[in-house]
Amino acid sequence: MTIGIPAGLEARPVAMLVQVASQYESSIYIEGDSKKVNAKSIMGMMTLGLNEGEAVLVTANGQDEERAVAAIEQYLSNAS
Repeated sequence: MTIGIPAGLEARPVAMLVQVASQYESSIYIEGDSKKVNAKSIMGMMTLGLNEGEAVLVTANGQDEERAVAAIEQYLSNAS
């Protein structure tokens, strides 16, 4: 999926993304620039340094994985 957040993944959008991810029991990972980090880790997410228009891979594993990926995708594409 492609980052649609105008400011990219800076501090505030990252905090919001971690909140979205933390609502789910599944393990959720976001991969970009050959780094794979836990979407529930604010420090890990900050290390990605992603910008608007960049592509990321979101994976989840657990009982609510489909809903988790859908929620992350919605946040990343629509956040403003």
